[in-house]
Amino acid sequence: MRDVAIVAFSQTDHVRRSEDVSEVEMLMPVLHDVLERTGLRTGDIGFTCSGSCDYLAGRAFSFTMALDGVGAWPPIPESHVEMDGAWALYEAWVKLLTGEADTALVYAYGKSSPGSVRDVLTRQLDPYYLAPLWPDSVALAALQAQALIDAGETDEPALAAIAARSRTAAEGNPHAQLRGPRPQGGYVVRPLRTGDCPPVGDGAAAVVLAAGDRARDLCDRPAWIRGMDHRVEPHALGVRDLTDSPSTRLAAERAGAFARPVDTAELHAPFTSQEVVLRKALRLGGSVTVNPSGGPLAANPVMAAGLIRVGEAAAAVHRGASDRALAHATSGPCLQQNLVAVLEGEPHVR
Repeated sequence: MRDVAIVAFSQTDHVRRSEDVSEVEMLMPVLHDVLERTGLRTGDIGFTCSGSCDYLAGRAFSFTMALDGVGAWPPIPESHVEMDGAWALYEAWVKLLTGEADTALVYAYGKSSPGSVRDVLTRQLDPYYLAPLWPDSVALAALQAQALIDAGETDEPALAAIAARSRTAAEGNPHAQLRGPRPQGGYVVRPLRTGDCPPVGDGAAAVVLAAGDRARDLCDRPAWIRGMDHRVEPHALGVRDLTDSPSTRLAAERAGAFARPVDTAELHAPFTSQEVVLRKALRLGGSVTVNPSGGPLAANPVMAAGLIRVGEAAAAVHRGASDRALAHATSGPCLQQNLVAVLEGEPHVR
């Protein structure tokens, strides 16, 4: 199997609202920056793949407009997933593994500010039993949090500690929307308080992949993808144990995450209670640094937050802060779909 690495990562400064720019205007600086980091031009990219959601934009095939940010010339091999950009990354990785391309550009974006993202996300639910009840994303996460509390897996002070740790870590992240610890606030849906929930905001991110020696030419310390896999839970929430995530565990196993310990983990846990589930499923001990970027509790642009987790893990490898990192992305209610990637840097030369 070919060696494929992430050689560059870029993201926007994530904000609560971005009415003054379109999706294309938000995306273009990120695309330019990620290419400049490698010295590549659009014509040097062998494959381009994006992730976004038409429901957020409120119009069909909105991703075709975002291609204006890539450029109209030269023509490019391009694909799109109606998912978080982490799944676009998976498609690009497979493309490079087949040998059909040596480089790939992956980007994702989301503007949650124009409407109620809590209501929009109900459209993911089973259309016969759940969707007609209109349970929003926070209410469903609260069901999961209460199940964890009832099972003795966590309690409200422990969840508050996760929020405080994450947002304290975000103080070192200039792109984060929320930085620094703050009061948990009142209940949004019991037992979840304001601090247990992700901020609503807009943002975009992009990465560049390269294979073999091409990666070494483009980056001083590539973040080699040693494994990546994604799995899904049953669609019906009623047949799932919300205190566990078998799909995350299986994806991690298939990605090779349990072969050797990791030192860093970027977890796409939009709610504090979901970090509890993921830590258990991924067997993360106290020695692992979790979400040093602040994670999605500090910035959660829908459809880009998962790709950002992979990008942040890769960036930690690039700068030598991590030797073996795990990145996780999720989509759907209560950790329904889960992707795990394992990234490694080459040994430091002393």
